[in-house]
Amino acid sequence: MLRLKWKSVAKIVATILAVYLCIHYWPNISGLLSKLLSAAAPVAIGLAVAYAVNILMSFYERHYFPKANKKSVLRSRRPVCMIGALLTLLGIIALVIGLIAPQLVKCIIMLINEIPPAIEKLIPKLEQIGIVPDDIITSLSTINWKDRIGDIVTAVTSGLGGAFDVAYSAVSSVFTGVVNIVIGIIFAIYLLIEKDKLISQFKRLLKRLVPEQKAQKFTYVWAEISDCFHDFIVGQCTEAVILGVLCMLGMFILQIPYAPMIGALMGFTALIPIVGGLIGAGIGAFLILMESPVKALIFIIFVIILQQIEGNLIYPKVVGKSLGLPGIWVLAAVTVGGGVMGIGGMLIGVPLTAAAYRLLKAYVNKQEASAIPPEQEQAPATETNS
Repeated sequence: MLRLKWKSVAKIVATILAVYLCIHYWPNISGLLSKLLSAAAPVAIGLAVAYAVNILMSFYERHYFPKANKKSVLRSRRPVCMIGALLTLLGIIALVIGLIAPQLVKCIIMLINEIPPAIEKLIPKLEQIGIVPDDIITSLSTINWKDRIGDIVTAVTSGLGGAFDVAYSAVSSVFTGVVNIVIGIIFAIYLLIEKDKLISQFKRLLKRLVPEQKAQKFTYVWAEISDCFHDFIVGQCTEAVILGVLCMLGMFILQIPYAPMIGALMGFTALIPIVGGLIGAGIGAFLILMESPVKALIFIIFVIILQQIEGNLIYPKVVGKSLGLPGIWVLAAVTVGGGVMGIGGMLIGVPLTAAAYRLLKAYVNKQEASAIPPEQEQAPATETNS
C-alpha cells in the first residue's frame, strides 16, 4: 500500500514540475514546438494524401479482377490501383485548374480595363445626387483613372521598395511548400504500399503496450473516427461534383457566361461545408457582373434556387445521412474549426465532430441501457404472457 502511495506522489510531483517548466520556459518550448511542427509538415501532408488516395485505391482494388487468384494479378493489384488513384486525383486537379485559370485571368484583365470607364460614369451621378462634397468631385474628375489603374497594376506586379526581399521570401516559401508536398507524396506512396504491414505492426505494438480492454476501446474509437472521415470525404466530393455539374448545366441553359469555369469553381468551393457554395457563388456573380449585370442577377437567382435544392435534397442525402450529424452541430463545427485553423479547420472539424457525436451517443445509450433494472425490461414480456 505504501508503495502505491509513493508512486502516486511521484506522479503528482512530476506533473507539477513539468507544468512549471513549461510555464517558465514557454518561449523556448514554443520555439522548439514550432520547429518540430515545421519539420513534420511533410509527414502530415503524406498522411493526409495517403488517407485520401487510399479511399480511391481501395475502391479500385475491389474492382481490379476481384475473382482472380493468379500471383501476377495479386502482386500487381496494389501498385496498379495506387498509380490509378494518384493519376485520377492529378487529372481532376489539372482539369479544375485548366477550367478556372484561363477564364480567371481573362476576367481580371477585363476588370482592369472596365474600372476606369465605370468610375468616370459614376462621378457625374455622384455630383447629381449631391452626397459627395464638390471639392472631392472636382479632384476625382481631374484624375486620369486609366493611367492610375495602370500605375497600380505596375506597382503590384513589379513591386516598390524592398522588392528583392519580397521576391526572395515568396520564392523561398513556394519552394519550401513544393518540397514539402513532393516529400509528402513520396511518404504517402510508401505508406500505401506497406499499409497492411504497418497496420499489423501497430496492432501488435498496441497489444504489448496497452491492456486488452483499453486496446479494444482505442480500436473502436479509431474505427469511428476513420469511418466519419471516410464518409465525409466521399460524401463531400460526391456532393461537390453534383453541385458543379448542375451549376454548369443550368448556366448553359440560361446562356450565362463562364459556365465551365464557374461550374468548376462552385464544385471546388463546395468541398468547404456550408459556406463553400456561397463563396463560389459570390466570386461567380462578381465575374459575371463585369460582363452583364442582368446575367449576374439571373445567376444569383439561379444559385439561390440551386442552393435550396442542394441544402434540402442533395446534402442531407449524400453527406448528412452518412455522417448522422444534426445541422446545428455541422454549423458549430464549421464555425469553430474555421476560427481555429481556417479552411483546413472547417474540413477537419465536421468529421471530428461527427465522430465525437457518434461516440457520445453510443456512450449515453449504453449508460441508459445499463441503468434500466432487469425486472423493467422483462415487464412487457410478462404482461404479454399473462
